[in-house]
Amino acid sequence: MCGIWALFGSDECLSVHVTSAMRIAHRGPDAFRFENVNGFTNCCFGFHRLAVVDQLHGMQPLRINKFPFLWLCYNGEIYNHLALNKKFGFKPQMAVDGEVLLHLYDRFGIKKMAALLDGVFAFILLDTEKKKVFVGRDTYGVKPLFKLSTDDGFLALCSEAKGLTEITHAMTSPASIEQVLPGHFEEFDLKQNGKVSSVQMEEFHCCTDGPEHAVCDSLGTLPSGFDEDTVKSNIRTLFENAVKKRLMAQRRIGCLLSGGLDSSLVAATLMKLAKEETLPYKIQTFSIGSEDSPDILAARKVAAYIGSEHHEVNFSAEEGIRAVEEVIFHLETYDITTVRASVGMFLVAKYIREKSDSVVIFSGEGADELTQGYIYFHKAPSPRASAEESIRLMKELYLFDVLRADRTTAAHGLELRVPFLDHRLTAYVLSLPDDMKVPKHGVEKHLLRDSFRDQDLIPDEILWRRKEAFSDGMMSVKKSWYVCLQEHLEDMVNDDQMEKAPQTFPHNPPHTKEAFYFRQVFEQRFPGRSQWLPHYWLPRWTQSSDPSARTLAFYTPDKEEQ
Repeated sequence: MCGIWALFGSDECLSVHVTSAMRIAHRGPDAFRFENVNGFTNCCFGFHRLAVVDQLHGMQPLRINKFPFLWLCYNGEIYNHLALNKKFGFKPQMAVDGEVLLHLYDRFGIKKMAALLDGVFAFILLDTEKKKVFVGRDTYGVKPLFKLSTDDGFLALCSEAKGLTEITHAMTSPASIEQVLPGHFEEFDLKQNGKVSSVQMEEFHCCTDGPEHAVCDSLGTLPSGFDEDTVKSNIRTLFENAVKKRLMAQRRIGCLLSGGLDSSLVAATLMKLAKEETLPYKIQTFSIGSEDSPDILAARKVAAYIGSEHHEVNFSAEEGIRAVEEVIFHLETYDITTVRASVGMFLVAKYIREKSDSVVIFSGEGADELTQGYIYFHKAPSPRASAEESIRLMKELYLFDVLRADRTTAAHGLELRVPFLDHRLTAYVLSLPDDMKVPKHGVEKHLLRDSFRDQDLIPDEILWRRKEAFSDGMMSVKKSWYVCLQEHLEDMVNDDQMEKAPQTFPHNPPHTKEAFYFRQVFEQRFPGRSQWLPHYWLPRWTQSSDPSARTLAFYTPDKEEQ
């Protein structure tokens, strides 16, 4: 996990912009470099490094002797870099995983280069020989990348939007700042004065397609057919493979553990593989919640069952409320459920950074979207509608859960790994017949749960535990975190403000005082940038105006959590 930043065609002295690059310093606490591009004095790269692989080398922009005309800044992990080197006969100059991008680009061009990468990444690639700039981002946007562009050819790029908001440039109107789309690359022509012009933007991978890099996967071809035993076996195989490939690290590995199905499967599989790989330390797991919260109690059971070194972070509503403004600044969004859930994740990440030596952190993001885990899927009108909703959620992960997971961990210099978003696993599950994936017997994510039945990986009571949103499960069922938050904010926004909310905030107008407050804080930090959030996250097929599952009429907690 790193912070990348670049400018092309600046009208100002580049040193003026260094302060903007420093606004993402939290993403890479180990080292920083600011470098001009030879022959293009108004172009530069900025890089904040968190060293996870090849700690001796790997500073960026990455350049190697064989391709002196290529400059690469990337954020992420390429899990198949060794397999790619072997398959195509590349002779890497360093052990750093990102070097393989340079060899792939030289051999195959930008589109195939991106398609062959098994990992999470955002990249900025400069080719001074062909006078080209390329930017791109992984399929689900696990690694963020924003761009600022102007009509006269100025281009600025950064891992987080806050590294672009203070950049000045001679222009008649404020420049837009937008995300580079996941699964896409964009190509620019580079002029001698450093200005650029966009040539094309093209998708290199869609989540419903099998990944091109599968040809390099040691797993090989899976058994075909849709009988239940074959499907469940394939899911187990793909999931374990997804966790295994993510063990690539020279820093200590830990895991977030909420006690829910997804994080428990990740933690248990991680513990199993860590023993097989004989890692020289015990996996640390981390949970957060109040003393009587469902999550704390469930996580404690899982940790005891799998034998992890478990850490519990005590959460109070007062502490959460104090963190909200800082959390919104790091998130760069005002989405209600994202802010709520991010507070706990932000605080547990803070604890990990300050109280442990784990740096590479596994988490369960993506499972709910992939396997129809949200409670509202019970109300889907048909299996086809459920399948289409699942794909929509997967394509929007970069706006919500993936955004939350990246920013809250990056705020504290941690590297996030999300095995449920493995390309082969997701493509396989999304390819299954619609009726195999819907909730069954009143239980969401039934296929995933059933796949791990009788495997003794996690306790049965956890395997079949009802879905509980992270922001809900941190506190008792009697009084949710979001209720505490709403009560606190009741007097901070008055009725007159709420009445005028549609005029004050015409895009995504807030309908509650909580939403109004989040928007107010966002506008103070990022004025005029409300378009970064196209719409609020809300459940489908219900009349609910609140994203919490606990507000749904058909929500019932597990008996032991009541």
